[in-house]
Amino acid sequence: MAETAAPHGYIHNKDEYLKRLRRIEGQARGLQRMVEEEQYCIDILTQVSAMTKALQSVSLGLLDEHLSHCVVNAVAAGGPEADAKLKEASEAIARLVRS
Repeated sequence: MAETAAPHGYIHNKDEYLKRLRRIEGQARGLQRMVEEEQYCIDILTQVSAMTKALQSVSLGLLDEHLSHCVVNAVAAGGPEADAKLKEASEAIARLVRS
């Protein structure tokens, strides 16, 4: 759901998130290069694991921001928006657990 009343909770850390995502983008390019150069499988898997952990870290940070900003504000306001934000957060957590 798009947040229209106020900026997203992560906005105060936007530059940090962008920095981390650019680093992950670099890791993905490095993985492509490793495969192109036919490097050792275990070395590639080690880098995949590092990239996965980096993505999980970004995901957990964004989830925390969502809970502490979007969900808290919606619950404080009450009404159907609160239920929608809680359901949305629960579904996001379920997707993260499955991944």
